[in-house]
Amino acid sequence: MTTTIIAPPEAAGQRLDRFLAENMEGMSRARLKSLIEARQVRRDGVVVTKPAEEVIGAARYEITIPPPVAAEPAAQDIPFPILYEDGDLIVLDKPAGLVVHPAPGNQDGTLVNALLAHCGDTLPGIGGERRPGIVHRLDKDTSGVMVVAKTEQALATLSAAFAARDLDRAYLALCWGVPSPAIGEIEGAIGRDPRDRKRMAIVTRGGREALTRYRTLAVRDMAVSLLECRLATGRTHQIRVHLASTGHPIIGDPAYLRRVPAAAKGLAADLRGLLLDFPRQALHAYRLGFAHPRTGAAISFTTRPPADMLGLIAALDFSAGMPPDMAET
Repeated sequence: MTTTIIAPPEAAGQRLDRFLAENMEGMSRARLKSLIEARQVRRDGVVVTKPAEEVIGAARYEITIPPPVAAEPAAQDIPFPILYEDGDLIVLDKPAGLVVHPAPGNQDGTLVNALLAHCGDTLPGIGGERRPGIVHRLDKDTSGVMVVAKTEQALATLSAAFAARDLDRAYLALCWGVPSPAIGEIEGAIGRDPRDRKRMAIVTRGGREALTRYRTLAVRDMAVSLLECRLATGRTHQIRVHLASTGHPIIGDPAYLRRVPAAAKGLAADLRGLLLDFPRQALHAYRLGFAHPRTGAAISFTTRPPADMLGLIAALDFSAGMPPDMAET
């Protein structure tokens, strides 16, 4: 596909890749820079190769966009709940147990494989590949709302919103014990645990600043709490690390709950067993709101936790403490 743009006189002197990005919907400046360097842009029939060259007024620029090549991950028919979809993005409710992106140990069977099968040839392509744009991630065993970009422009705009925390993002967590105060903040730089590289930890050197805000929604026997958590930053395992650092690890967390917590001793044996046997971290991204990357309209999505976590919430008599905007689905 070839797109033609006639530079107006007032554009003279502008940087070429910036000018083209401002005049081509759905194309990022980074992508246009790569096209220029790949000799896919002509000015009045002459190939240009320098993204920083100055625009010439009244010049005719022809941009050739090669068809997107197939992404390396294979498309796999894996069902996942879709909350909303249009030509720019997909909002989904990620199930617990589903890895977001192929990686060592999880080369297939991921959300990316599922998205490639779902979207097929409708993906316009990102970076020259027909692939979805992963804006943010949830851990394998964390469930909840995610947004995925289908175009370069949507990826750039949404990524900027996440980086600036210009969105509404809330989690539900079941943790051991009762945080004090009931509403507060946990701050501490997060980096790789020097004693176990598979885990994250609060570190004094080499970490990245992190801040988690929480609000206690319900408490059972001073042993278990239902929390709403919000991220002022978005670091790997942030909520899990911060809660564990205060002595209130998330129920079922395989990485940060290493022993039976003292708080468990105050519970009836059947309830204690139910909580200690929970096979994953009881963490759910229940709400995500943001501005649509193309229209700017505010959109928001809320989902209830999956059945296994709802079972714990019911067993703890926490249902009345659930956020009021969490409608039945």
